[in-house]
Amino acid sequence: MANLKEIRNRIASVSSTMQITSAMKMVSAAKLKKAQDAITAMRPYSDKLSELLQGLSSSMEAESGNQYSEVREINKVMVVVVTSNRGLCGAFNTNVIKQSSALIGGKYAGKEVDIMAIGKKGDDVLGKKFNVIANHSDIYDDLTFDNVAAIAEDLMKLFTDGTYDKIEIVYNKFKNAATQIVMTEQFLPIVPMEGDADLNGDYIFEPSKVEIIEQLIPKSLKTQLYKGIRDSFASEHGARMTAMHKATDNATELRDQLKLTYNKARQAAITNEILEIVGGAEALNN
Repeated sequence: MANLKEIRNRIASVSSTMQITSAMKMVSAAKLKKAQDAITAMRPYSDKLSELLQGLSSSMEAESGNQYSEVREINKVMVVVVTSNRGLCGAFNTNVIKQSSALIGGKYAGKEVDIMAIGKKGDDVLGKKFNVIANHSDIYDDLTFDNVAAIAEDLMKLFTDGTYDKIEIVYNKFKNAATQIVMTEQFLPIVPMEGDADLNGDYIFEPSKVEIIEQLIPKSLKTQLYKGIRDSFASEHGARMTAMHKATDNATELRDQLKLTYNKARQAAITNEILEIVGGAEALNN
């Protein structure tokens, strides 16, 4: 059994760790509320815009010359991997990295695949195995639509000039504080709506449908990428809050066990001292 000093040092160390994890949990909880409100407010707008755009694009067929819907033979692929800059958030980053690796090694095996990392954790791990051409980890310093739109414009240009035949996004979708769903979404080319997408009978287009699509597509793609990063940002704080909550509970349990061990060791030491005193007294009497 460890001596009393060692146990006291361990209790102090665990208590210090518990204070840190508890503080991190409270910070993440405060940030989560703001991030959750932002993504909750944004989703209906983003989903409706994407639905409308897909319906218009699929009803246009080929006469629009829509460069963002062009389906080409897949030779070169871009995978945008959205992770966090910091750890201590459970399996949040690990799940995205595993999904990205499986996507590259499975669906796109034999294809030329490049990665655009958004977040340091994805860049650090995937950069050792794959070709990471860019890292936008600084986006979290000022997560605004305009800053994300600049990245989306670069992706759109890389697709339209033929550098990449397909672009996919891998990120964590926020469900609740304890649950994040790893998503793989096709960014380009635009996925047409399944089923009947004829909107001619429902809308009067002014100006023409082609002009509307040309203006909506860039905005919709920017919104899609912004929503994905916002989803990941909210998921990160939810995952970190949950992880720090569990860490705090585990530290509390360990501290209580150490205190019990300390009390038992202290009682044993006191008992030994009493026995030594009694033994010494009996020896003197004899």
